[in-house]
Amino acid sequence: MDMRTYTIRQLSKEFGVTARALRFYEDKGLISPERKGQTRIYSARDRARLKIILRGKRMGFSLIEIHEVLDLYNREDRGVKQMRATVAKYHAQIENLKRQREDIDLAIKDMVEGCAWMEGEIARQEAGTDAGADAVDDRKSA
Repeated sequence: MDMRTYTIRQLSKEFGVTARALRFYEDKGLISPERKGQTRIYSARDRARLKIILRGKRMGFSLIEIHEVLDLYNREDRGVKQMRATVAKYHAQIENLKRQREDIDLAIKDMVEGCAWMEGEIARQEAGTDAGADAVDDRKSA
């Protein structure tokens, strides 16, 4: 069993998160550091859980979903139950992300077409305005 411990500053620096974020995860029951007076002492287990939390957030999972997966860990089955649940959540999230990508691709296509149309309209309007202004100037000088 890994007996290493970490301070809030060490984990904050290693994972690029604020001490406030770590305290937030603690308040939500996602990590549970020991206390020595006012000092929080994080275990290797807390560090591993933090790594999963941050990966889950990056992949778009809610803290509730992450908490559900974390709670499934069991040493006796070597984490198999947790991994099965994670695989199922990953497959569902992959489908969500594919749908989002399709929506984004359509939005980009619509915006590109909109820009092209508006740029063409601007060019036509400016050409029409300039031509009209030139004609007025020609009449004044005649």
